[in-house]
Amino acid sequence: MIAAQLADDIVAGRLKPGAALDEASLAAQFSVSRTPVREALRQLAPTGLVQAVPRRGCVVAIPDAGQLAEMFVVMAELEAMAAARCAAGMTPAERRGLERQIATMAGMVRAGDVAGYRAANVAFHHLLYAGAHNRYLAEIASATRRRLAPFRAAQLEAPDRMRKSHEEHVAIVTAIQRGDAAGAAAALRAHIGVTERTWVAMAGARRRPDAA
Repeated sequence: MIAAQLADDIVAGRLKPGAALDEASLAAQFSVSRTPVREALRQLAPTGLVQAVPRRGCVVAIPDAGQLAEMFVVMAELEAMAAARCAAGMTPAERRGLERQIATMAGMVRAGDVAGYRAANVAFHHLLYAGAHNRYLAEIASATRRRLAPFRAAQLEAPDRMRKSHEEHVAIVTAIQRGDAAGAAAALRAHIGVTERTWVAMAGARRRPDAA
């Protein structure tokens, strides 16, 4: 239960990349001894969501820059493939569902609801996986997305990023609705590219000595 809750908090962005996972604090939070907390962190280590850091204990994982870049490249290609397949084969009902999701997210952007938008963003991308009608693609895309979820969630806190993210989603959906597979794939790759660059810029700012 503790491992599942921590994983959910990390993926949803409630626990940020690099955040300390102090055993004593977590034990108090969950009203347990440190032993089940230690076991939960041990179980999470193979998922790539947490990592052990010398003299700091466990923290929410931040892959090195090269590994993170490689993960984003794979994510972009997987989701581009899904978007292209959606453009070619989404059913009318699935297309309407995508339109409803975009309309819901537009309201969240207007309201400045970052937490709601994060959850809706995950749902949006899973609609693309489902609309691709390829279960294996959905499986590996979901697994890769889970590894990148903390970074995709955190970058939405950048100034004006939520609005721009929504505009990128609109471009993806527009291409899908037109049946433009190449355009949908290109829009998706561009979206993931901006997501990656936004996270990298935020992480760089956090590392600067003068960062607040």
